Amino acid sequence: MGMRMGVVVKQNGIRRNKDLKGGTTLITDLLPSHFLGVNNKRLGVCGWLLFSLSFLLVIITFPISIWMCLKIIKEYERAVVFRLGRIQADKAKGPGLILVLPCIDVFVKVDLRTITCNIPPQEILTRDSVTTQVDGVVYYRVYSAVSAVANVNDVHQATFLLAQTTLRNVLGTQTLSQILAGREEIAHSIQTLLDDATDLWGIRVARVEIKDVRIPVQLQRSMAAEAEATREARAKVLAAEGEMNASKSLKSASMVLAESPVALQLRYLQTLSTVATEKNSTIVFPLPMNILEGIGGVGYDNHKKLPNKA
Repeated sequence: MGMRMGVVVKQNGIRRNKDLKGGTTLITDLLPSHFLGVNNKRLGVCGWLLFSLSFLLVIITFPISIWMCLKIIKEYERAVVFRLGRIQADKAKGPGLILVLPCIDVFVKVDLRTITCNIPPQEILTRDSVTTQVDGVVYYRVYSAVSAVANVNDVHQATFLLAQTTLRNVLGTQTLSQILAGREEIAHSIQTLLDDATDLWGIRVARVEIKDVRIPVQLQRSMAAEAEATREARAKVLAAEGEMNASKSLKSASMVLAESPVALQLRYLQTLSTVATEKNSTIVFPLPMNILEGIGGVGYDNHKKLPNKA
């Protein structure tokens, strides 16, 4: 049984054990680092000493200590474990049971459910110099618990303040009519900006909505008066167009009736029939125009004045 010779080589700050046959193994692989979830990062002499003492304390006080070391992580939660100030793994632990050593391990729970961020009314000066108050709501969730804990102090407060600032900056470049008409496009642009800014924080913005746009009362009255005047002008134009079309139709009908006097009499009788069916006590009987001309002594075709008396 021969001995296996090797040398220790330090490469990129990592001590490697290289044997003469070319095989390479990590020194940390020889340690029980996989036990209890210890990371491959070097803990140092003091770190391993404290780890050994903590593990020994768990064994001595077993089974009482097991109830203090076992933690339950819910399905919608993740736990970021710090051992001697260092994060244990590249991703958070959970859901289920995790083992936390006393005195050297500290863990932080992170909720992965969607969170609603209500943006209070923000007083904004639009591009056309109109003061408005706009409020909204942002829906986001944490997709990386490690980034949310390690990269920012308070991820929810940071997202809340960033949402307020982004809302003010985006709406300040829009006119009042654009804000009132293009809420969906503005909300989409705000969502894109927030999602890009919070990516390093482990935050993913799911949806942004603008709830209400409040404008001053005087401006509301001015806009209402302007809209009413526009509707009245449009109504007058439509009425004039209707009168013009009706006059053209009446002209065509009169030309048809003038070709046949009998048709005009039949129209008179039809009108009387229509009036009689409405149970009216007064019946209006129209007379032909030539009879009126004979009675009045004045023709409608030739406008002649009567001779003055001497």
